Amino acid sequence: MNTTTSASRQLEGFEDTVKDFWASRPRRPGHGRKLAGVAAGVGNRYGIDPAVIRVLFVVLTVFSGIGLPLYLLGWLVFAEEGDEVSGVESLFGKGHSSMSKGLALVLCVALVPLSGWAFAGSWIDGGAFVGGALVVAGLYLLHRNRGQFRRPVPTGPSTAYSATAGTSGDTGAWGPPVSQAPPTWDALGADPLGWRLPAPVTPAPPSQPSTSPTSPRRNSKVGLATVGVALAVGGAGTALAVADVPWFTPVHVIGLVLAVLAAGMVVGSFLGGGRGLLWLAVPLSLAGLAAGAVPVEYVGGGIGELTAKPTSAEQVEPVYERTMGQINLDLTGLTADSDPVETTVRTGVGSVIVLVPENADVTYRCETTLGSMSCFDHEHSGIDTPEITGVHNGADGVGGPKVTVTAETGAGNVEVLRE
Repeated sequence: MNTTTSASRQLEGFEDTVKDFWASRPRRPGHGRKLAGVAAGVGNRYGIDPAVIRVLFVVLTVFSGIGLPLYLLGWLVFAEEGDEVSGVESLFGKGHSSMSKGLALVLCVALVPLSGWAFAGSWIDGGAFVGGALVVAGLYLLHRNRGQFRRPVPTGPSTAYSATAGTSGDTGAWGPPVSQAPPTWDALGADPLGWRLPAPVTPAPPSQPSTSPTSPRRNSKVGLATVGVALAVGGAGTALAVADVPWFTPVHVIGLVLAVLAAGMVVGSFLGGGRGLLWLAVPLSLAGLAAGAVPVEYVGGGIGELTAKPTSAEQVEPVYERTMGQINLDLTGLTADSDPVETTVRTGVGSVIVLVPENADVTYRCETTLGSMSCFDHEHSGIDTPEITGVHNGADGVGGPKVTVTAETGAGNVEVLRE
């Protein structure tokens, strides 16, 4: 069934553009979608490859956190093809939607913490505001330039159409144009339909099979060229990151590669080809999310479990670290006459456990981005929890070996305790 029209309309200004966008906003298709059909709906509405829209959502999620809330918002306000209204409108009794009210309520509730998470400042400073502004500006410009094409065919009760739509011959908010509605009153008291004679039926001429040969699909080199450029950019960025060049962190290198892939998909949407780049962009975006959740300094130390039990101050390393794995540091071998020690124990993903002597005077700092902390008498858990700092002298008070320890993990558990 055709679900778009090509009715043209001159948009006067910003307010008129916004109103027209809402009246003819994209509809989520039943076929050709990957999840809820938001990206496919926007792509179909404005004649853009849906793969480009999907990549845009992923990039916005990785670098500003706003992509996921925007997707849920589109899921709520874009009606599915064949529905009278969207899911959020059905909550207020404005019409029927195939989305259950339970799901609509769940999406509304989930939208609040996800939006707070995006604007909480844990992403690139101001990224959520910049990303949101770019999306609004992009949609406005798209609708100004392409809003008159591929307009969704309205569905729903015919009582909701406006009179202005009928006079222009275009469809209104819902239902057929007024000019097509049958008259409801006749001065002679006869059935209005009785005065209408059937139009003569002209048989359609037999269709002739097309003799023009089908042109073969051209093999585009956009995808191959984009992969080559992405590998070159990723290799150069990795080399600069290993050389400790400022700004070139794992997250930024992944972002550069994603930007190259996104540009390739945009070019491919016009020249043909490049759709396979999506299979590279999705896992790379997930890697970017993981790298963004782990502080960038946690990149060394290897993978696996690390256990150390020094028996003197000289044997205590200044740093114990793992990119992924568990670190067990046992300092109970230190004696009261040992020199003061200071060490940092950190892992990107995993657990950190530091055991100190019963009589040690400990100055500590515990930190985790995602996980739980238990440092002497203090416990915290969650996301972006505040660090725990303090001094713990033990049951015997001041006296014993002096220990300064910093225990950190990007995602995992942190424990500092006595034997």
